[in-house]
Amino acid sequence: MKAQHQVILSIGSNQGDRLEAIKECIALIHQEIGTVIQVSRVYETAAWGFDSDAFYNCALVLHTHFSASEVLLKALAIEQKLGRIRNNEGGYQSRIIDIDMIAFDEVIIDSDILTIPHPLMQNRKFVLFPFQDLKVNWRHPVLGKNITELIAECVDDGECIAVASVENPLQKFSFEKLNYIAFEGNIGAGKTTLATKIAADFGAKTFFERFAENSFLEKFYKDQERYALPLELSFLVDRYQQIADDLATLDLQTDFLVADYHVFKSLIFAKVTLEEEEYLLYKNLFEIIYKEIPKPDLYVYLLQHPERLLENIKKRGRDYEQEISADYLEQINNAYIAYLDLQKDLNVLIIDVTNRDFVNNQSDYLFILEEIQKRVHL
Repeated sequence: MKAQHQVILSIGSNQGDRLEAIKECIALIHQEIGTVIQVSRVYETAAWGFDSDAFYNCALVLHTHFSASEVLLKALAIEQKLGRIRNNEGGYQSRIIDIDMIAFDEVIIDSDILTIPHPLMQNRKFVLFPFQDLKVNWRHPVLGKNITELIAECVDDGECIAVASVENPLQKFSFEKLNYIAFEGNIGAGKTTLATKIAADFGAKTFFERFAENSFLEKFYKDQERYALPLELSFLVDRYQQIADDLATLDLQTDFLVADYHVFKSLIFAKVTLEEEEYLLYKNLFEIIYKEIPKPDLYVYLLQHPERLLENIKKRGRDYEQEISADYLEQINNAYIAYLDLQKDLNVLIIDVTNRDFVNNQSDYLFILEEIQKRVHL
């Protein structure tokens, strides 16, 4: 599972409608690079290092799966899209938009194209003041100081005055009606990756399936007929035990919880893998347990076609999954859809993500958030 990075970007403008340029820039960053989590106030400062009109500057926190060099290239493309023309004359210049990467996690990068943390950040109030607004837990990995300490020692004596506020694009997504979202999908649909990303972006607690600890799983993929019943029973027991242990510590009236499964998946997989008599016995046991389990406020099923699922399974490289067939995945998909069609007490949202890459394409991720938003506000 590809981890997200926390990136601090500084944005400046001193040409044209400075505030509008900054707003457009933030919107494009959110659409093309990653999720904008927080945005500082906008500060006005005199041009630093050359004579020109005053700058508007702000900073933002970005969550992204891209590397630092990828973020840099995408930021340069956004500058160009907004009319920034870079030349090779060197020195400081007026600009309609300027995007600087100030920090990338707490790592140190020193390459031909990028130095992180920004080597001059500690000398610039127009970087430090907006950074402080973000209230992130960050310490300069070279200087060993936090932002408050860097401001106290900053030698910049110019004025840096807050003059405006800019709306964070993430604020358009309002999930306050939800305390518990469960993401489900077939094997390789990306449910854990998506749940992890949403939890990080919205500050939610997580509840993830402990599938890797099941000792019957690898055996099942080699001999399904022999190991189907012990596999499904062990999954059911483990899921019930995990729910009893973990959900008991949460307050589902106040906490925001994101899960990468809901326990009724046990019944769906059992329907596909078990013989009829075994399934009926299993179903009776499941229904006894299911009555005691809290239901999510929203259940999101990530529908993905078997061919794409097989590609994802191959990429993640778990040896015991490599023999899974497209036919088996199609059976699982059909079983999910048939079961969900019958649910009357579960708020179900099915999103087809077959042609969407919500890790490497930010607009696909935002599409999913928008689909959830529509359901929440029906």
